[in-house]
Amino acid sequence: MSMDRRNFLSIGLSAAACSLAGLPAAAMTGVGASAQQAPDTLAGPPQDFVIDPIYMRQIVPYEGPGRPGTIVVRTKTRFVYLVLQNGEALRYGCGIGRDGFSWSGEATVARKAVWPAWYPPPEMRKRQPELPVMMAGGIKNPLGARALYLYQNGVDTLYRIHGTTEAWTMGQAVSSGCVRLMNDDIIDLHQRVPTGTRVIVI
Repeated sequence: MSMDRRNFLSIGLSAAACSLAGLPAAAMTGVGASAQQAPDTLAGPPQDFVIDPIYMRQIVPYEGPGRPGTIVVRTKTRFVYLVLQNGEALRYGCGIGRDGFSWSGEATVARKAVWPAWYPPPEMRKRQPELPVMMAGGIKNPLGARALYLYQNGVDTLYRIHGTTEAWTMGQAVSSGCVRLMNDDIIDLHQRVPTGTRVIVI
């Protein structure tokens, strides 16, 4: 996986805070923050909140990396693409990792989950003792309705593409490293891609 110097330096700072209980540090494969850390939540939607139409799911012309069936995440523009045939892609709006938690490179969807459970890391539970050791899947779970688990060379990167009920965060850098889609969109993407799907984050 490729990464710039800034991301490389941030890994050492974030790895301790984001690792999972019982998971060796080497399992992070040098890719940064844990997806098991809850994506940062905002206080709530603005009163005048309206989803920008550009972040709605749509088929668009596509020129970029990846064969049909590849997932491509463009962090600068805050879009996830599922590459289709004939120079087209299905585009989803997304939220990405905030400064210091972003990453780039390639991975594989090794596992898929429906209403995934969330395991807050020990460091987070020290700061927020009210958090459970495990939160079962459900509407209040920060991983949303579906999750795609990203692995590199057979090792869990701890990054996920997952859902969120916080639609107003589309187009923003607010999470702890994961890529978040609106729940309707992650349900759609989840059912379209099999395990083994290539993921490119640029």
